[in-house]
Amino acid sequence: MNFNRITIRKNERGLLLRNGDFERVLHAGTHNLFSAFDKLSVQRFNLEQPEFAHELLDYLLAQEPEVVAREFLRVELSENQVGLRSESGVLVEILRPGSRRLYWKGLIDVQAEVIDIADTVEVPQALNSRLLQMQSRQRIATALHGVLQIQVPDHGVGILRVDGKVIGLLDTGAHAFWKFSHVVSVDVVDLRLQAMEVSGQEILTRDKVALRLNLSATWRYVDVLKAHRELSSPADYLYRELQLALRAAVGTRTLDELLENKTVIDEVVIRQVQARLTENGLSLEGVGVKDIVLPGDMKTILARVVEAGKTAEANVIRRREETAATRSLLNTAKVMEDNPVALRLKELETLERVAERIDRISVFGGLDQVLNGLVKLN
Repeated sequence: MNFNRITIRKNERGLLLRNGDFERVLHAGTHNLFSAFDKLSVQRFNLEQPEFAHELLDYLLAQEPEVVAREFLRVELSENQVGLRSESGVLVEILRPGSRRLYWKGLIDVQAEVIDIADTVEVPQALNSRLLQMQSRQRIATALHGVLQIQVPDHGVGILRVDGKVIGLLDTGAHAFWKFSHVVSVDVVDLRLQAMEVSGQEILTRDKVALRLNLSATWRYVDVLKAHRELSSPADYLYRELQLALRAAVGTRTLDELLENKTVIDEVVIRQVQARLTENGLSLEGVGVKDIVLPGDMKTILARVVEAGKTAEANVIRRREETAATRSLLNTAKVMEDNPVALRLKELETLERVAERIDRISVFGGLDQVLNGLVKLN
């Protein structure tokens, strides 16, 4: 005969096993166990951890309904249900569909709320608010990976996809969705004006000159749902269209045409791309060529051409000025030839200019001698 005295504390429960099979549940207190031939054992459970995770769980659920009803909180979920487990009013766990759980009664007030998700993937707003508050606490609910939480900013919208199908748009704010029975994803789209750079494009002009161009564009969404239904990646599509339009604008023109009218590239790109973007829910707001980089030898040739052109322009201007000066002198000479007084005034004017540059003048023979060139300068 075997005799054992077992003490179960107030925050514990004991599971009495006879030859490994369930016998009964032991509550707080001292228990005297007698056995003549069978082997008795006791497994202790701390009620501060209320979940009964044991190999006998399925047996108790199937064969001991009275024990389960008396000692445990029973939770059994279908494939279209999720459970919310709270301890003393605080949400601590989200139970997956198909879960079967037992929780000890007696120390912690455990509650379970069952939610049907057969016809919806959206988490109720009130519950989402509880989940957001829960994340700010140190004790975060387990199985939160079963919920997709999204925050849509003021300047954007969210594209909701369920099992790969676009369902609709999400407005600004917090949203949450169940991920247990569906593949749910949300893409947040920025509705503000966006910039795109098309850099380092090597393109041949019509006269076979290789140019390197950098293009800058601004764009925005006009119809978000249409853009993402028609295009796998709207940004990549826009980039390719800008590339093709840039090549069409440069490849059909000579270098001289491009240098004479640099805005022609912008005009061609906008005209060619805008129509295609409108069909797919996008809008091109502006395009500008930032840089046109010429090959090294072409830079030297163009520098010489520019230098020669400027030199020729300077020569033309100089010749024009010389001709004008000669014509002016000729006109002056004709006036003096017919007017002795004007000639005399011109002589006096010349004498005045000469006198301004001389410190002292000695005059011999009167003013006529000065005018006749008999002037002694010191």
